[in-house]
Amino acid sequence: TMIENARSDNDVKTALAKYGYDEARLQAGKALYDEALELNLAQKRETGEKEAATAEFNNLWAEVDQQYMKTLKVARIVLKNLYKADQAAMLYGVRKQSFNGWQEQAVSFYANILNDPELSAAMAGFGYPEDKLKAEFEMVQEVIAKNLRQKKEKGESEQATRVRDQKLDELADFVSDLRGIAKVALADTPDYLEKLG
Repeated sequence: TMIENARSDNDVKTALAKYGYDEARLQAGKALYDEALELNLAQKRETGEKEAATAEFNNLWAEVDQQYMKTLKVARIVLKNLYKADQAAMLYGVRKQSFNGWQEQAVSFYANILNDPELSAAMAGFGYPEDKLKAEFEMVQEVIAKNLRQKKEKGESEQATRVRDQKLDELADFVSDLRGIAKVALADTPDYLEKLG
């Protein structure tokens, strides 16, 4: 409002020009405002993409983890007498809560069972043929891909926020200076100050 009204009112513009706020400087302020507005819209878009990617990742991870836990419970029964299964597939021990820990355990579980014909055959005898295990493993890999996308979107959102905030700081400085000069330039005409908001 301040920049637009300073540019559009000839009396205000004339008074401000005496203090260095000529058309070019006011136009630079307007350009700064326009750029800050665009950066704000871009930041909101990036934040929306980050939130969407986070929701997709969290929902898929919860779904895939539920299936992984079912399969793990069956594997603990089916493979209980095979020591190599315990180590290779990380059958026992506390399930890690962090994504990196979960990823390590889930990938080890599926990859090592699928790469060992004895373990695969044992699981097939209890309703987990190789194609079913492969499909579940592909879902784990999809969760990993969604996590990478979410991290990318988070980084882009943070970068957009940083760039926007820097531009808003520049705009705030410009407006603050303009406000200070306007109070001096228009001291004798308070109604003009009201026009500037």
